[in-house]
Amino acid sequence: MRILITNDDGINAPGLTVLTEIAQAVAGPAGEVWTIAPAFEQSGVGHCISYTRPTMVAELAPRRYAVEGSPADCVLAAVHDIMPERPDLVLSGVNRGNNAAENVLYSGTIGGAMEAALQGLPAIALSQYIGPDNVALEDMFDSARGIGADTVRTLLNGAEWDSADYRLFYNVNFPPCPAAAVKGLRVTAQGWRSETDHRVMPHVSPSGRRFLYVTGGPQNVPTAPGTDVAANLEGHVSVTPMRADLTAHDLIAPLRERLE
Repeated sequence: MRILITNDDGINAPGLTVLTEIAQAVAGPAGEVWTIAPAFEQSGVGHCISYTRPTMVAELAPRRYAVEGSPADCVLAAVHDIMPERPDLVLSGVNRGNNAAENVLYSGTIGGAMEAALQGLPAIALSQYIGPDNVALEDMFDSARGIGADTVRTLLNGAEWDSADYRLFYNVNFPPCPAAAVKGLRVTAQGWRSETDHRVMPHVSPSGRRFLYVTGGPQNVPTAPGTDVAANLEGHVSVTPMRADLTAHDLIAPLRERLE
């Protein structure tokens, strides 16, 4: 198996090292793992692409490249320039912090997997939830490292993989606990944390210039039963099937009756 890995935390992020181990275990001894990741941290860029400026690519080692761009840029570079053959699977992560609930909409990790799906490739985004039970561990990625490969294999063997225009991809969040404490896997919907909206905090620099810092809310607020954050905080791996189609399909019929 030929696997492409990317992330949004950057080419030197510890989570990418974890993802490399996961990808190597899934690809097997005869497989290939290609690392094509942002040269610098790209957290929060979502599905951004560098449409108005060129993207520099640097080869760091065989099958390892740094791209001055977003995770989606990395996937585009891999598929259309760097890799001699298309990958069989794209893995994005392992993000330091959850990409559940509203975080999905901002996540560059999700953006990398989404772009892979738009390119017609099977894709999985993987993120490590951080909380009181794992933040102080010697390896805060313990649950991702311990069960990540098995989780990917489970999805490859048992999940739906379609070829629709807006192709399915999967969002995986590992719970904020050691691997030994993980209770299993739950298929979930994307949740909503009512107290975790993003805001800005103003700051005046010593030179008198005014800057704004983006802030978020508390991450350990449970979401509704059956959704991603709720499952994670209960110690489960959450798996959420996703598409890039943003249409509110439930409103098409009633709106037609009212408006057409």
